[in-house]
Amino acid sequence: MSGKVVCVTGASGFIASWLVKLLLDRGYTVKATVRDLGDPKKTEHLRALDGASERLKLFKANLMEEGSFDVAVDGCECVFHTASPCFVNSADPQAELIDPAVKGTLNVLGSCVKFPSIKRVVVTSSVAAVNFNGRPRTPDVIVDETWFSTAEFCERAKLWYPLSKILAEECAWKFSKDNGIDIVIINPSMVIGPILQPTLNSSVAIILNLINGASTYPNSTYGIVNVKDVALAHVLAFEVPSANGRYCLAERVAHLSELVKMIHELYPTFQLPDKCADEQPFVPTYQVSKEKAKSLGIDYIPLETSLRETIESLKEKGFVTF
Repeated sequence: MSGKVVCVTGASGFIASWLVKLLLDRGYTVKATVRDLGDPKKTEHLRALDGASERLKLFKANLMEEGSFDVAVDGCECVFHTASPCFVNSADPQAELIDPAVKGTLNVLGSCVKFPSIKRVVVTSSVAAVNFNGRPRTPDVIVDETWFSTAEFCERAKLWYPLSKILAEECAWKFSKDNGIDIVIINPSMVIGPILQPTLNSSVAIILNLINGASTYPNSTYGIVNVKDVALAHVLAFEVPSANGRYCLAERVAHLSELVKMIHELYPTFQLPDKCADEQPFVPTYQVSKEKAKSLGIDYIPLETSLRETIESLKEKGFVTF
């Protein structure tokens, strides 16, 4: 794929930084957008990547500004739209989560439709747009790409981050249909693994909290996937001509109590929480289908490896000492 030009939006993020790294490793020229070119926390780790000095071009762009992605996507064959706010607690969900997710998607796609060089747009969504629909998730249930979260369920439960992902996905599919633009959507579950960016992201923070002296662990169950597999899925969603629709990504679904056990086996000297934060029965695990991801060429990194990589990375970046 050497010499092809692609764009990555929100390039300073956890997944996007790995995506930029992988694209550069594969010989692509990458036009990457960040909100603030003057912020070294958003740019230095990208400029330091192998191949960056020759083939990485950084652009300032704002999700809320129509046309601000025009320059970055001009001349590209594929646009990877990863820019979207990712946090759970929000004082003003409409302004902080929903508007940037929805309007941002429309602004990026609006820029893409102006340039016939663009063959495909790969959009980063989340299993948050898959899981939340009131259907039971138990050990014998298999969640797959045909599942969709529902806006009504998320509004009732005040699940604003999933709602932002649902609405952004709906927007993307409608825009794709109305404008004849080829879109593939990636739905990763909780993403862990080594961090390239200097700041802590919300999913890796969950692991940091477990190893950083917490006395209890939350009663939560997550599908989990390595960031390197997520980045690779994005690249393959462009490189594999038959890629289509959505791709759910999870190597395994585990309760946090299982993660604590695994970490204890990997790092026997760590002081880890030994009880759950509440007295309720554990939130059940479920299954996430791997069929479609396998068809793309994803062979998942095992969860144990991902945990070790995450913890070593947290140490290397100075978030924890041991």
